[in-house]
Amino acid sequence: MTGVKGPDELRRQIEQTRSELGNTVEELAGRMDVKGRARARAADLMDKAGAMTVQLRSTAALAGHTVQERAAHAGHAVQERAAHAGHAVQERATQAGHKVQDRATSTGHQVVRAGHTAQGRASETGRTLERRAEHDLPWPAGPVVRAAVRHPRPTLIIGAALAVVVVVGWRYPKK
Repeated sequence: MTGVKGPDELRRQIEQTRSELGNTVEELAGRMDVKGRARARAADLMDKAGAMTVQLRSTAALAGHTVQERAAHAGHAVQERAAHAGHAVQERATQAGHKVQDRATSTGHQVVRAGHTAQGRASETGRTLERRAEHDLPWPAGPVVRAAVRHPRPTLIIGAALAVVVVVGWRYPKK
């Protein structure tokens, strides 16, 4: 630093130092706000889970159409096997959903609000899928898709479980 040339120069240097110190204090305070950062991270994860749910519903609709074409050729035996597998998957998804729900409850009111938003979006998507299923899908897939839309909880539970698997896989990769 150079010497001070007068009181005005000294005041200017003091103001500059105060400004720099204020910025440093704000930055340190931001780093120390662990709760706020955790809330922001939880909100980001809920947004990603909502987006993934929409994507999974879209993928499920496309897969439903493909399954419908194959099911038309496979006949009654395939329908019985699919119903049995569907019940097993639904039961596993319900169990996984309860675990996810127990963990999500501990994150607080923000998670609940995000869940309501996701539920609203899922309901809207469900209504859209149901309308499409009534008009666009042929016989075997139409009733299956309509049943999934009428009972969205297992679908949401599967989506939430998949989101947890993706997040855990991303957060803790195998070494």
